[in-house]
Amino acid sequence: MNVARAGIAAVLAGAAALLVGACSSSGPPEGFVRLADVAPDIVQEMRYHGEHNFTGRPVTGYDAPQCWLTRQAAEALAQVQADVMAQGYSLKVYDCYRPQRAVSEFVAWAGDPQDNAMQAEFYPRVPKDEIIPRGLIAEKSGHSRGSTVDVTLVPLGTGVSPLWSAGDPLADCAAPVGERFADTSIDMGTGFDCFDPVAATDSAEVTSNQALNRKILVTAMEAAGFGNLPEEWWHYTLANEPFPDTFFDAPIG
Repeated sequence: MNVARAGIAAVLAGAAALLVGACSSSGPPEGFVRLADVAPDIVQEMRYHGEHNFTGRPVTGYDAPQCWLTRQAAEALAQVQADVMAQGYSLKVYDCYRPQRAVSEFVAWAGDPQDNAMQAEFYPRVPKDEIIPRGLIAEKSGHSRGSTVDVTLVPLGTGVSPLWSAGDPLADCAAPVGERFADTSIDMGTGFDCFDPVAATDSAEVTSNQALNRKILVTAMEAAGFGNLPEEWWHYTLANEPFPDTFFDAPIG
């Protein structure tokens, strides 16, 4: 076993240890809700349940394409939805609660230099061995606390993006609209999960229209109590999250 594989095995072993006592659940943990039960008009495009993500495959723990959040985060997101709907938009979520086992799988993926199937779309300019040092993937994620969400805006009445399957063409996530993946999102300057400096919320490399679109989302999210992660325009965490020190691992199913 080479060093990289040994490292991956160690990470997965650690992930397995985390699963001791974590029950397989057919519903959200106590204190969590399904977003569809609170704000059914928010579009859900749960990328890690399918293949169109930076790993190129469904991610462990995403057994159903559902957004789970703490009740407080879901109710705050419903407030945002009411705000943006008045402006002609709808929210679309890409990821919500993330089981710890999925986070561990991301760390293992980042440590495998041979697994580059999706590089041309999600990290064409960032060396894979810099993804963790740059803080783009971490061993613990706010998503696992249940009050962090990856979100964008779509024109009101718009649904999910076209289906993407392994083997379909890849397009640079920071390419202009019309050249990158045909996401239903309004133009935010990059696609979702774009590991690139231009994905930073206040990047000076985006156009004035892209900057304005990001500002609309930031303003609406902040008004409802969410804070943005500066490195990712899509990433928000509820400031007064109810489980600030707890990382959950129940699979979504």
